[in-house]
Amino acid sequence: MTPSCRLYLITPPRIDDLAAFGRTLAAAMDAGDVAAVQIRLKDQPEAEVAAAVDVLAPIIQSRGAAVILNDDPVLAARLKCDGVHVGQDDMPLAQARKVMGPDAMIGVTCHDSRHLAMEAAEAGADYVAFGAFFPTTTKDALTRAEPEILSIWQEVMETPCVAIGGITAENARGLAAAGADFLAVSAGVWAHPEGPAAAVRAINAEIALGLAERA
Repeated sequence: MTPSCRLYLITPPRIDDLAAFGRTLAAAMDAGDVAAVQIRLKDQPEAEVAAAVDVLAPIIQSRGAAVILNDDPVLAARLKCDGVHVGQDDMPLAQARKVMGPDAMIGVTCHDSRHLAMEAAEAGADYVAFGAFFPTTTKDALTRAEPEILSIWQEVMETPCVAIGGITAENARGLAAAGADFLAVSAGVWAHPEGPAAAVRAINAEIALGLAERA
């Protein structure tokens, strides 16, 4: 099987102008391959999160990508998102699966722990997320992961792995080469000096170089 690695976008933690961000997101997704977009509005009221899903989900899904909501399986199910991403302190995976149903995509934060990741995979997670690989301003990263965790995971497990934390066009290639199935990027796209569309193009180019090294 040919190894693959795809871009997984995460929204900024706050979106002040949904319509404007929707246009930015559309342009970014039109610039290159994006597998999924996680709507991650930390500490925002439920009504704001719901409004964001209403505006952004059609943009994301019309481009063939999955809509993943952060932290809240109940809200994700109600808003008919394609999936949910849960942290270690959120709803347990088995309960999230009951809420979301058998076909939803459920990802689990596993920090720098293969043990947590194996537990999640055995419990039926659709992907496990390792990180942070690099310093990140988007959230307070409690752990630091090394790229070799991706390589080891690829050798022993079938469940896809996502690399997250401080990923930019400058450092994406090494993680793709190490074995990430997806690179989750937030500020590395939205704060890119040449704009989000340029960032998506650049990261996809680096992923391709990394995959060539892996093969």
